[in-house]
Amino acid sequence: MSRFTRDVFISAPASGKGLVTGEPRHPVRRTWKEIHGIARRMAGSLASAGVNPGDAVGVLVGEPASIAPVIQAIWMRGASVTMLHQPGPRADLGAWAEDTFAVLDMIGAKVVVAGDAFARTMPLFESQGTVVMSVEALAEGAAIEPVDGDEDDIAFLQLTSGSTGMPKAVAISHRNLHQNASAMMSASKFDPQTDVLVSWLPLFHDMGMIGFLVLPMQVGAEAVCATPADFLRSPRLWPSLISKYGGTMTAGPNFAYALLARHLRTAADGAFDLSSLRFALSGAEPIDHATVDAVLAAGARFGLSDKAFVAAYGMAEATLGISFSETGEGMRFDAVDQAAIEFRAHAAISTEAGARHLARLGRPLPGMEVAVGESPVSAARPRMVGELRIRGDAVSRYYLTQGGKQSLLDDGGWFSTGDIGYVTESGEVVICGRLKDMIIVGGRNIFPADIEREACRVSGVRPGNAIAVALAAAGIREEFAVVVEAAESADLESSARIKNEISNAVYAAFGVSPRLVSVIPPRTLPKTPSGKPRRSATISIVETELAILHSRNNQRQQEEIGSS
Repeated sequence: MSRFTRDVFISAPASGKGLVTGEPRHPVRRTWKEIHGIARRMAGSLASAGVNPGDAVGVLVGEPASIAPVIQAIWMRGASVTMLHQPGPRADLGAWAEDTFAVLDMIGAKVVVAGDAFARTMPLFESQGTVVMSVEALAEGAAIEPVDGDEDDIAFLQLTSGSTGMPKAVAISHRNLHQNASAMMSASKFDPQTDVLVSWLPLFHDMGMIGFLVLPMQVGAEAVCATPADFLRSPRLWPSLISKYGGTMTAGPNFAYALLARHLRTAADGAFDLSSLRFALSGAEPIDHATVDAVLAAGARFGLSDKAFVAAYGMAEATLGISFSETGEGMRFDAVDQAAIEFRAHAAISTEAGARHLARLGRPLPGMEVAVGESPVSAARPRMVGELRIRGDAVSRYYLTQGGKQSLLDDGGWFSTGDIGYVTESGEVVICGRLKDMIIVGGRNIFPADIEREACRVSGVRPGNAIAVALAAAGIREEFAVVVEAAESADLESSARIKNEISNAVYAAFGVSPRLVSVIPPRTLPKTPSGKPRRSATISIVETELAILHSRNNQRQQEEIGSS
């Protein structure tokens, strides 16, 4: 038995701690011992269905109460878990099925576990000869004991963002999970006896699954898991659950903290008690210092400590965590020269008004190494900007693709992250942006996240719902466009104002203006299932609007020629 499964199957059930699900309508608490008992019966059903060590199982389940025993049961059979992308209520099931079958073919899954919310998909799986089992049927099996497993057995085949259509999965081993948990617990000063984790994050994404379900399941800690749909329906649920359960640890992306700040500002005095919260991690997308300031200012009257915020750097290829800022010290930012970042030079500290504020993401977690560019760790100069590389036992060894296994690592065991950044004099990691997403204008490397941040500050733009894209893919060099969501997108006057203010804000910050600003309705911006921008799909929106503008210009020119 691996160290990871020994913790999950033996140590955690003896802790007396458990998992609360079903908030806010029907909260239910089950101990990890009770969840393990359900998992043993589910494992019996999986065995009867022919799931054996080394197999892969697709999971299409949304409720945390069901996901917890299902993934344990799969590990008890020595198999791996792949959380399938979930179709929305209005999704084109035909297109979704095509993408999903490509994933199942890639991982070689013969069994899919489906929850009640996705019962409509079961005939699609059956039509392809895939064994599909409901969660309820799975729980009716005869309880069995787990098979023995090794450290290098695969626990998760984690689909990467944007893998729909061209599937690729990160192979996360038992060794990776054990190392990642030990490192994160050390860096966060996590105490399973006293800490309470509160989350609404999606469990098909690594931050929610690994950080707020697997970790407490592994170490026997108290956890509260709501669903993303419940949070988006009412963002007040987040501070309410922290208040109700005395939550000490939580996490979210920057856009969620922007929503939280807005709701805290309008809440009545005494509506929440956030004094228990000691660890509020921000990760998964660039951290805006204005958002952090807004949450701290709005949360102060509810007891939120100004030292609670933690900045994090992580990715699925590292299982989850790469670096955390120091727990209990609050979040800190570097003010750096914008031009130095754009030309990938030395990230000098700047006191200018136009300086770029970048979050210090802390020193690498125990067992993790970070290097910049091709320089050895010992030779890297502080603040040298380049592509970051990582190495350690928490780093996956390979991707699984349609063509088979693809190594992540070079001959020295390093993984090139695709992130541009630097390391400070004190060894803290700072991220500037993604290499593949850079917008190049006049030799300058402008990161889309910076443009998107300026766009989201314009009144009427939905927080966290802006995407900036280079137009090179549309055949227009050294130009870019911005697409944003706004509730009043259909109002011509409001839409025109938003477009004008975004153009002005971007020009004021960078000295360049977008070729096009497009304002679209809420919840129509192309994003991956984990909420990250789908820039290639956004290009299609931009190309359509550019074509319309080009047609109008041609028509106007023809009219002018005719009138003359």
